[in-house]
Amino acid sequence: MSDKTYIPRLYGRQIDKPLKPRQAQLMETLLPRLAIPMEEPAKGAIDPQELFPQAEEIHLEVGFGGGEHLAWQAAHNPKIGFIGAEPFVNGVAKLLVHVDEGRQENIRIHHGDVRPLIEALPDASLARIYVLHPDPWPKKRHHKRRMISPWFFAQAARLLKSGGELRVASDIRDYIRWTLMHAQQASEFEWTATCAADWKKRPGDWPQTRYEAKSLREGRTPAYLVFRRK
Repeated sequence: MSDKTYIPRLYGRQIDKPLKPRQAQLMETLLPRLAIPMEEPAKGAIDPQELFPQAEEIHLEVGFGGGEHLAWQAAHNPKIGFIGAEPFVNGVAKLLVHVDEGRQENIRIHHGDVRPLIEALPDASLARIYVLHPDPWPKKRHHKRRMISPWFFAQAARLLKSGGELRVASDIRDYIRWTLMHAQQASEFEWTATCAADWKKRPGDWPQTRYEAKSLREGRTPAYLVFRRK
C-alpha cells in the first residue's frame, strides 16, 4: 500500500480522563512486558506461538474496551493465549489492572490501531476473534471507519483456522444489519444461528461487559452474532 493511500481512522479519542496513579504505574512497568513487538509489521512477522509457547490455541479481541471480557476469558481459559488490541489509553490501563490483580500470564497487548497487528499475524493462526460493541460511527459519511468491513472479513477468513469463530456483539440495530450484510458477502463464513435465541441470548462463555450493561440500562438490546469459518 502506498504511503499516500488514505486510511480512515477507526477510532476516536485515545485518552479520556487522567490515569489513576496505579494505572499510570502499570502503563510504565507492566505494559512493556506484555506489549507485542511491532518492529517488523510485515505480514506473518508475528508468530503467536512464540508469544504463547504452551498455548493450545490463540484468540484475538479487537477493541477490548475496559478489558473485563478479555480478563475473564483469560482467567477461565488458562491454556489459551489471548491477544488484545485497543487504541484507548484508559482501556489499556484498566486491562492492566485486571491482569495485575489476576496474575494472568496468558494475555498480550497491542496498544494502537489493530490493522498493523492483523496484517502481521500469519494465516490460520487464530481459533477465535472477538469484536464486541465496536464504535458504530453512526453518520453515513463515517461508515468507512467501521471495523466491520469487507477488508476485515477477508482478514478474519485468512487468520482463522477452519471451524474458528468470529464473535461480534452490538446494541445498535443498524450496525447489526451492517454486520450481517457483510457476513453474507463473505463466502468463507456461515452464521451459526438457527433460531432467534441464538443471537438474542448471550452464550454462557461470553461474559457481560460494562458497555453491554449500560446499553441494557438504557433500553438497547444487544445481539450476539457468531460466524464460523468454513
